[in-house]
Amino acid sequence: MHKTVNHKAWFLVLPVLVLVAFSAIIPLMTVVNYSIQDSFGGAFYPLEDPFRWFRETLSSDRAQSALARQALFTGIILAIQVPLGIFVALNMPKRGFWATFCLVTMSLPLLIPWNVVGTIWQIFGRVDIGLLGYTLDALGLDYNYTQDALDAWVTLVVMDVWHWTSLVALLAYAGLKSIPDAYYQAAKIDQASRWKVFRYIELPKMRGVLTIAILLRFMDSFKIYTEPFVVTGGGPGNATTFLSIDLVKMALGQFDLGPAAAFSIVYFLVILAISWVFYTVMTNLDKEEVGQ
Repeated sequence: MHKTVNHKAWFLVLPVLVLVAFSAIIPLMTVVNYSIQDSFGGAFYPLEDPFRWFRETLSSDRAQSALARQALFTGIILAIQVPLGIFVALNMPKRGFWATFCLVTMSLPLLIPWNVVGTIWQIFGRVDIGLLGYTLDALGLDYNYTQDALDAWVTLVVMDVWHWTSLVALLAYAGLKSIPDAYYQAAKIDQASRWKVFRYIELPKMRGVLTIAILLRFMDSFKIYTEPFVVTGGGPGNATTFLSIDLVKMALGQFDLGPAAAFSIVYFLVILAISWVFYTVMTNLDKEEVGQ
């Protein structure tokens, strides 16, 4: 018996597809067009070698240095925020007033716009008027995030940890809340230690949400721009000039639209490739859980 398939639901999706085409695909094609052209005096000229800007971008010390700084920053962020978020989630109340209070409090940093976060920490770290900078200076510590590269890095890392650890904690908390009480009761009967409960009950149940948390934090930290630009402007020197800041300097500061377009495409492909790896891992984890 032939089953009739109703495709009318696609008409509901059509407006979204049109919106995505205008907001993503068309600008992307414009960037691709710029990446194979050279600009001079406001005019654009096609390149004889369409891959010239891509080769120069991949081989330039500037791009490689920015990529190394970006990868280091993202690695530090993930190494701190994921374990810290899990620790916070494990110690949050599971029910009652304090559970609600903790959830609301943890959500507050996530509601602050990125440029406001940068402005807060820019003022907070100033030696003359900032609470953090003034306190460290009063303690005799030589702290100046505008002149010392290490201080600038520590400030940006602490700022990002303060801003985004809540996201990891809330996702991990949601994973913990989905664990049935029967699992804990069985572990109590078996006299399992706290570590074994975490290792064999809580961590496996949190794998899915933790993968999502790592994926979100990777994408956001790898694209970070507003906060470091507001706090340090990419300085001192090029110490905190991450990929996004370097790209903006190239496109707007130097008006090298061709190299900047090629740079942005490579940047996009790197994020897309790593995100695909995370998606593959998430899919495999879901298949394993269904198989169990």
